[in-house]
Amino acid sequence: MHVILVEDDESLGQAIEQALTRWSHAVTWLRDGRLAAAAMRDEIADLVLLDLGIPGKDGLDVLAEVRRAHVKTPVLIITARDALEERIRGLDAGADDYLVKPFHLDELGARIRSLTRRMHGLADNRIQAGELWLDLGTNEAEFRGHRIPLARRELALLRLLMERAGRIVRRDVLETALYGLEGGVESNALEVKIHALRRKLSPELIRTVRGVGYMIVREPQ
Repeated sequence: MHVILVEDDESLGQAIEQALTRWSHAVTWLRDGRLAAAAMRDEIADLVLLDLGIPGKDGLDVLAEVRRAHVKTPVLIITARDALEERIRGLDAGADDYLVKPFHLDELGARIRSLTRRMHGLADNRIQAGELWLDLGTNEAEFRGHRIPLARRELALLRLLMERAGRIVRRDVLETALYGLEGGVESNALEVKIHALRRKLSPELIRTVRGVGYMIVREPQ
C-alpha cells in the first residue's frame, strides 16, 4: 500500500516512516500542506496520514480542499489537537479516523489495518484469492497450506494484487505503491518482483496484461 505521510516533525516523521516501511508500505513523506494538497488531489496514494499543524496550509484546510475536489482517499488525522471540538471538526471535514499524539506506533498500525478492512469490505485481517491467503495483521502469506516467505516488497506487491483480485492493476499504480515517488528505480524492477512471486507461488497465479499491468486471478486453474 502507498501511504502519504504529512508530518513536519522530523523525529516523529522518521519513526512513522520506518514503521510503515517495516509494515511493507511504500511511503511518500511530505512536510508542507500545499504539497500535501497537490499530492492528494493526484490520488497517488491508498491512504493519507495527515498532521494538522503543518507549514504552508493547515491540515484541516487541506482536507476540506481535497474533499471538495471529490478525492476519496482515506485520511487518518494524526495530531496533538485533542479537544472534542477539534475531533468533531476533523471528522466532519472528511477524515476517516482521528488519532491524538502522542500515540504508540502499534496503535497506528491497528488503525491502518482497520481502515484497510473498511476500504475493502473485509470482516477480519485475512484476504483470499483461491488457495492463497494473506494476513494483513501478521504479514504472513500462505499458499496451498504452506507458509510462503516473502521479502518486504514482494509482500507489498502481493498485497496490492490480492486486494484487487480479479481486476487489472496498472503498472504505474504498482510502481508508485511499491517505490513511492523515489527516483532511480530500475525500469525492470517491477518485473523482477513479479517473477519472484510467480516462482514462490505459481506461474499461473499472476497474469500479465500487456501494455497495461498485472492481475491476480481469484481462482487459478
